[in-house]
Amino acid sequence: MAHIHLAWEIGGGLGHAGRLKTLARVLLARGHRVSLSLRDLGYTQRVLADLPVPRFQAPVWLHRTEGMPPNHASLAEILLAAGYLEVPGLAGLTAGWRALFDMLRPDLAVADYAPTALLAARTLHIPTASVGIGFYSPPADRALPCLRDWEGVAPQRLVRAEAHLLNVVNAVLEMHGAPELLHAARLLLGDAPLLCTWPEFDHYGRTAAEGEWIGPVTMPLGGTVPAWPPGTGPRVFAYLKHDHPAHGAVLQALVDEGCRVLCYLPEVAGGRPAPLASPAIAYSSQPVAIEAALHGAALCVCHAGDATVVQALLAGVPVLLLPMHLEQFLLARRVESWGGGINGARVKPDGDWHGAVRSLLDDDRFRAAAAAFAHRRGERTLLERAERVVDLFERQVAAAGS
Repeated sequence: MAHIHLAWEIGGGLGHAGRLKTLARVLLARGHRVSLSLRDLGYTQRVLADLPVPRFQAPVWLHRTEGMPPNHASLAEILLAAGYLEVPGLAGLTAGWRALFDMLRPDLAVADYAPTALLAARTLHIPTASVGIGFYSPPADRALPCLRDWEGVAPQRLVRAEAHLLNVVNAVLEMHGAPELLHAARLLLGDAPLLCTWPEFDHYGRTAAEGEWIGPVTMPLGGTVPAWPPGTGPRVFAYLKHDHPAHGAVLQALVDEGCRVLCYLPEVAGGRPAPLASPAIAYSSQPVAIEAALHGAALCVCHAGDATVVQALLAGVPVLLLPMHLEQFLLARRVESWGGGINGARVKPDGDWHGAVRSLLDDDRFRAAAAAFAHRRGERTLLERAERVVDLFERQVAAAGS
């Protein structure tokens, strides 16, 4: 059996850990050896505590990179700020990954937003694959797309950033006698890019014909049984964070429109006063079992985190999306484009949230679009999708050993 190493280097949230856990379980069930390297060992403990595999701290960039534009316009600019601006820094990160791989000697390195793991594996001639959402799985063998097409970013800025990135990366590859990269996208994709998403959620707007779309493999993270406020109004599940400036206004709009709201707001669960006291809102003291909460719900309100959006729409529940950063905004824009919900970024913090809520509750087109999506994409189970990914891992390992 093979040794598969699963790596996560950049990005936040538990979605990366949930995805890798799903794949690790399937790999273990087939008799493979599995190891993980993680950006955050502490935060992921509650998700991975029952997974019997060794876990290591991923080599990650810990410093603020000065002089970068505040609004990253491409993945190249994101990576330049994450340790790729200068050769010495990237060489140090690469050395850390090489040491880890020298110790573990995996047959395949799998990256979930872990470009430096892929870079180090390239220097050691270890086969690689990548898994994840569209945002950090860009189109292969072409220039990295602009992430802010509404801002009129100068093309020269994108070209300069990618050229700088490739110069630094190829300098490190040259140190180890490894072949250079011609396109920066390959730094994120590895030898075998596996799109663990669907085109309906693709941040770049690619069509079904532009790749093999395996579908999400992030498992639900569990949680407490939903406890709804009493009454007869439509049920709305809200997963919000205090940092969004309109979270209180949205809750007020939901109450005013007659909804019964089950809200998980981590800051309130941690002891912070609730933004709105109402008998129509039940604040959960711990994470909620989202699948159960979505059963019979009329609406889901969240910040456009990939896992929550996928679960809501697979349940046929339309979404009101309140993105807090670029990746979430691009996903919210994509979902709105085919009618699965409303991108709240178009509503000013003090704007007409009542109108947005009313539209989602009363306009049957939103629920019809969500139901059509659920019918279209609900054929394969999470386990079947994960099995497909592992099939491809095994095929790649077999080809490398032949």
